[in-house]
Amino acid sequence: MTSDWPNDDPGSAGDEPSRAAEFAATYAASDSTSTSGAAAAPGDGVRIAAYAVGQVASYLRELLDTDPVVQDMWVSGEVRSLSRSQAGHMYFTLRDADGALACVFFRRENRGVRVEEGEQVLTHGRVSLWAERGDLQLYVDALQPEGVGAQQAEFERLRRRLELEGLFDPSRKRPLPTYPRTIGVVTSPAGAVWHDIQTVLARRWPSALLLLASVQVQGAGAAESIAWGVEALNEVAAEGRAELDVLIVARGGGSAEDLAAFNSEVVARAVYASALPLISAVGHETDVTLIDLVADVRAATPSAAAELVAPDREEEAARLRERRQALGRGLARVSEGAQLELDGTRERLQEALPDVDGARLRVDAIVERASQLAGSRVMVAQLALAGSQARLTTLNPQATLARGYAIIEDASGRVRGSVAQLAPDDLVRLRLHDGSAGARIVELDAGDGSNP
Repeated sequence: MTSDWPNDDPGSAGDEPSRAAEFAATYAASDSTSTSGAAAAPGDGVRIAAYAVGQVASYLRELLDTDPVVQDMWVSGEVRSLSRSQAGHMYFTLRDADGALACVFFRRENRGVRVEEGEQVLTHGRVSLWAERGDLQLYVDALQPEGVGAQQAEFERLRRRLELEGLFDPSRKRPLPTYPRTIGVVTSPAGAVWHDIQTVLARRWPSALLLLASVQVQGAGAAESIAWGVEALNEVAAEGRAELDVLIVARGGGSAEDLAAFNSEVVARAVYASALPLISAVGHETDVTLIDLVADVRAATPSAAAELVAPDREEEAARLRERRQALGRGLARVSEGAQLELDGTRERLQEALPDVDGARLRVDAIVERASQLAGSRVMVAQLALAGSQARLTTLNPQATLARGYAIIEDASGRVRGSVAQLAPDDLVRLRLHDGSAGARIVELDAGDGSNP
């Protein structure tokens, strides 16, 4: 007896082995080793091939997970049996008149999404089997009201996925260089965009060099061409062939179909991978594309991007003049302050130095007083000397002799000042002021000593 499903005969589907035949071959070994995988036919003892539930579930899940149709599909329907877990996951059933499909909307994908019971929605996701429970489910990664167009729905789905991956993270946005030397531009040279960027930069910052990566900006292959342009300019900078500082990815306005390339995943990832800061300038101000969300800076138009990427030389010249004047004023204030400090220091030094003129005057006064004192002392000394001389003169015997007196000396030359020392007939010598004379004592008269 043979099994009706899966088909055990590889040749039943033609020359090429069927997926069912591959499944049977994969698990054929269990036929002889697993008692749970085989059963005896009633009455004749013949064993038949039977598969475990887990094997069948795994096989079905593999079929679904490798089918490109059910792995990337949009499904519309009415939300029924909506519930939310404490973890933030959503569980509901999509229904229409012909069927129902269980859906799971995990928290990491449903952040910011609102859905109500009975609402008609358009969902995107993949179909797979939850083997443990045997549930066929749609694993939703995007959901929006059914009235939204398919292109917008695809945009929202991709936007949400890239946002979850961190491609729009504001913390990774880089500042633009202040004075770019070389600017890379990714656009088509055929349109007005390239001309507008050149015109604006020639007026505002003519010293900057422009390097064009000529790309296709719409139609089939445009997304790959734009991504190539971004990667090529980064490669030029990395190899040192040009001193590129910043990139502009630009396109003029157009319909949603015209801008579709800038909403592609390949372009968004190329912009995210750029080592150079990048400005997106796609469409008009009201047009928001994925590249705008990924770029470091978004400009409303290509001309606005040219104004953002470099300063205006007239404004910079005016700023330099203002700074020069401010610097001059600052230097003047510093110089004035330094001069005041120098003058103060000079005054303090002068105060700290000796007063030479005062010292000179003081020395002159001291010398004068000393001279006066010395003169006074000399005069006093001279007067004292004169007095002494006068007294000496008075006491000088010679002076006394000059007044008529005489000194009496005996024969031996001894001075005799008293009558008692003389005797009559003594020979004496009279010493006068102008000489001496010999004499003999004739008479002695002892008087009272007073003048005659």
